[in-house]
Amino acid sequence: MFSVIAVPLIDLLKGRNKKGIIEWNEECTKAIELLKNKFISKLILHAPDFTKPFILQTDASDLGYGEVLAQKDNKGREHPISYISKKFTSAERKYSTTEKECAAILYGIKKLKGYIGGQTEFCIQTDHNPLVWLKKNAGTNQRLLRWALALQAHNYTIEHKKG
Repeated sequence: MFSVIAVPLIDLLKGRNKKGIIEWNEECTKAIELLKNKFISKLILHAPDFTKPFILQTDASDLGYGEVLAQKDNKGREHPISYISKKFTSAERKYSTTEKECAAILYGIKKLKGYIGGQTEFCIQTDHNPLVWLKKNAGTNQRLLRWALALQAHNYTIEHKKG
């Protein structure tokens, strides 16, 4: 996830003083090198086929979350269509693991609504097994209940994929 890798750089710029002095460190150098390698690596994105279902793969960590929107071709091979990621805000970092994973799903749907909004069928794949029951029962957590209601507007299935 690009936003998680970039955390040292973002924090560096966020904390600069009024004189514009930036204190570069080894962690920033590692982040820059890793980001450069990610950007030049071979990431082949495919054009979407709106006659086929989409797959939204989500994952969250303590620092942020990322999504891959993919589709299967006629031979059953998955091909990426879009990659997105986001760093958690300080408030979001306090979420439980289940809330972080669900926030990743909501963020992905919001950002990719041009592909999966409306009546388009799609499958959500998550490595967080407790989210599989979200469509049937969100429990008593008020935040998860609100998010489960927001997800009802979409035509999706959710499945666990070991990560």
